[in-house]
Formats: sequence, structure tokens, C-alpha cells
Amino acid sequence: MKKFKLSLASQIIIGLVLGIIVGAIFYGNPNVEKYLQPLGTIFLNLIKMIVVPIIVSTLIIGVAGTGDMKQLGRLGGKTLIYFEIITTIAIIVGLGAANIFQPGEGINMNELTQTDISSYVETTETVEHEGGLLDTIVSIVPTNFIQSMAEADMLPVIFFSVLFGLGVAAIGEKGKPILDVAQGVADAMFWVTNLVMKFAPIGVFGLIGVTVSKFGLSSLIPLGKLALLVYGAMIFFVLVVLGITAKIAGINIFNLLKVLKEELILAYSTSSSETVLPRIMNKMEKYGCPKDITSFVIPTGYSFNLDGSTLYQAIAAIFIAQMYGIDLSIMEQITLMLVLMVTSKGIAGVPGVSFVVLLATLGSVGIPLEGLAFIAGIDRILDMARTAVNVVGNSLAAIVMSKWEKRFDEDKMEAYNAELAK
Repeated sequence: MKKFKLSLASQIIIGLVLGIIVGAIFYGNPNVEKYLQPLGTIFLNLIKMIVVPIIVSTLIIGVAGTGDMKQLGRLGGKTLIYFEIITTIAIIVGLGAANIFQPGEGINMNELTQTDISSYVETTETVEHEGGLLDTIVSIVPTNFIQSMAEADMLPVIFFSVLFGLGVAAIGEKGKPILDVAQGVADAMFWVTNLVMKFAPIGVFGLIGVTVSKFGLSSLIPLGKLALLVYGAMIFFVLVVLGITAKIAGINIFNLLKVLKEELILAYSTSSSETVLPRIMNKMEKYGCPKDITSFVIPTGYSFNLDGSTLYQAIAAIFIAQMYGIDLSIMEQITLMLVLMVTSKGIAGVPGVSFVVLLATLGSVGIPLEGLAFIAGIDRILDMARTAVNVVGNSLAAIVMSKWEKRFDEDKMEAYNAELAK
């Protein structure tokens, strides 16, 4: 008799549903946060603990295996061009959706609950004081690599790991022991990832339970039009924009979504794309992407290719303008798009990044910043959708870059699809 076993995706969905039920039953009870938040925090901390060692070790192996500075420079240039094109399309889709469906029209602000956004304001002031995009470019080069690892500051970690990998390749046979160590670290950390994932349903249960108990489902009703538009635009972006991109690359978007099923449920439930970073790197490699491309493109995408976040920011900005009765001209919307293109790259990795980007952007076209306080209450619900879109966008980016470099392994993909079909 075959032993019954629940898949990880099923376990996470059960955790999600139970979290919603417990949060709804104990709505407004502070004990829910007291007892359930630690479950979510422990899970997120476990993931953060393994992300940096995986990125460092896989990048060193991948880059040292290639060992070609020219090839790496070409990959970096192509990757950034691709990220810029896709995120710009995401902003245009967001602006178009908000202008067509007018989610902020007729909203009575007296019916809305204002949420404290002072922590986001402080973060924005810090970021603006530090110089935004230019400062980000400078900070890619770390003064202290160990400190960058400790702070999980991805861009300096990637920069150092790439240079180190090139150094290992340059010294030839002498670098072999370093490669063996890096391979051992990568293998061990992927084993740890699989172990940590067993805790995922409990982590999801804790995080969702706290969210629902704090905000309740009633906070969605006045802002229902905004929530529906954000979700609708996200689905359109994935199926149409990313679908066409995948088609051009010779991939079926539905097949990719099937491959990423577990990771998408987990990213959606936790609102953290970091929780699935090790797994999507591993999966894209098994799917046919070379190790060096996967370990470079996906972590870099976490800073430069946040499709879901930029799409949401465009909709939210227009929504707030409409709520206040501000009619933005075409030129003002183009200005908004250009500012979003810069700010969304300039402060990647900041907690509550979408809100911080919006605070740094709204003022440029005269939209009141306090409008954000009205939508902060449902931000978690919207964050879940944009996180899932970010995961699809970065996974597809690894495939597109592998195809563009003519290094995608079609046989691996067919074998993976055959395994999936069983």
C-alpha cells in the first residue's frame, strides 16, 4: 500500500488557511501577535541565515567555472538592459491600469482607516540623505565584505563573489581546493534549505495569523477596488507581458508557473521573495540554466528586477492622486514613470521597499505623502501578490539570459518537464 504524503505546496496552503481562520477568530486580540509572530520570525530568520552562504558559494563555483571576464561583462550588461526594459513595461502597465479603471475615484477618505507610516518616512529620509541611486552604485563596492555578508547586503556580496570567482579561475590548479570547499558549502546549504522548508507551513501559519488578526478582512472592503485592480494587473502582467517574453525565449509561461508552484505559494504566503531565493536558484539550474548565470541573475534581480513592486507603485501613486482629486497630466505621469525607474533601483533591499519608493516618488509630482497612510492597512495583502510576481520575473530572467547567451540546456528542461508530468 502506497504511503500517503502531503506535498510541500499542500502543507503550506493548509498553514495559510489555518492562519486565516485563527486570525479571523481572534481578530484584534494582541495575544495572537505575541504567540504567533515568533513562528514567522524564526522561519524568516532561518531563510536569511542560509541565503548569503548559498549566493557566495554558487557564484564562486559558477564564475570560476566560466573564468571569462569578457563573457561575464557581457552577461552583466545584457541582464541590466533586460531588467530595465521589463520593469519599465511593468510601470507602464500599472499607470495604464490605474488610468483606465480609476480605482481612486469616488473614495470617501472619511471611511478609511489611517495607519502609522512614520517608520517608512524615517527610512525614506535616511535613503534620500544618503544619495539614492548614486550612493547605491558606490556601495556596490564593499569596504568590508564580512560586514556586507552580516547585513545581507546583496549587491556588494555579489560583486565580491564574482571578483573572487575570477581570481580562483585565474590561479588555475591552485584554486582547486577553494572550488572544492565552495562546492561542499553549496551542497551542504541546499541540504539545510530542504530541512528549513519542513518548517515553512508553521512559519506561514504564524505570519498570516498575525496579519489577519491585526487588520481583519473588513479593512479590504473600502479599498476593494484598489486590491482587485492590483491583483488583476499582476495577473495580466504575468500571463501577457511575461507570457510573451517567455514565448519569445521558447518557454511556456504556464509550464514555468507549474515548475515554481511551491515557491510561489510560499512567497505569496510570507510576502518575502527571500524565502524562496535558494530554491529558485536550485530549480532554475535543474531546469537548464548554467550555474554562473543562475547565481548571478537571480540575486541581482532582487535589487534591479522587482516587476511586481514597480507595477504596484505605479497603480498606488495614481490611486492616491485620484483619491485627492488630483488630475495628473501626461507629462506629470511621464515624470512619475522616470522617477519610479530610478528610485525603485536606488533603494533595493530596504525593508518595506515599495512604501519607501512611493514616499520618495510622490512628492516629485505633487501628490500628498499622507495618502499612503490610507492604503498602509491593506499593504500586506497587496505585498503578497507583488512578491509572487517578483519571483516569476526573476526566474524567467535566468532562463532568458541563458537563452540569450546560447547556454540553456534543452535536454535538462525536457527531463525536468517529464519528471513533473509523472
